[in-house]
Amino acid sequence: MSMKSYDYTNRKGSRPISWDEFAALSRQLAERLTDAEIIIGIARAGLFPATAVACSLRRELYPVRVTRRVNDEVRYSTPIWRVPVTGEVAGKRVAVVDEIADTGETLALVAARARALGATQVRTACLVSHSWANPAPDVCTLVSDALVIFPWDQQVFIEGRWQSHPEIVAGLNAQDKDAES
Repeated sequence: MSMKSYDYTNRKGSRPISWDEFAALSRQLAERLTDAEIIIGIARAGLFPATAVACSLRRELYPVRVTRRVNDEVRYSTPIWRVPVTGEVAGKRVAVVDEIADTGETLALVAARARALGATQVRTACLVSHSWANPAPDVCTLVSDALVIFPWDQQVFIEGRWQSHPEIVAGLNAQDKDAES
């Protein structure tokens, strides 16, 4: 299935994840990545599970930033590089960690860059993957085609007050409108 990223009308319901569930999923991810010598976390939100995994496994964490967004708003149709992969990956087994695999493109870009820099093994990993992610991550703790609502996205601070994340609200509204038609 080919799908445009951030097209929430095709999501099937919503799937909130609590901080406790995030911790449990992160522990499961760590258990499946014990052979990694280096953890690469994809900023921004991928740093949450990447940090949990790196701390749990007592491994070095190196952040990268590949994104379609500027200040949390989608601005690019394909991901662009902001912070590159470190050369420390050369000769190492690497796990590239993100919070979600939507299209799979971001994980694949970072993995390819790590391989090009000489990593001996690269595994992609995430907390959640949609079934249409292509390529699919090597390791994933939850597959869901719902609109996944991570704990850090449930409330954001905008104009002096905490409120529902506008993108989550828009995604839920898009599902409601699709259900009405």
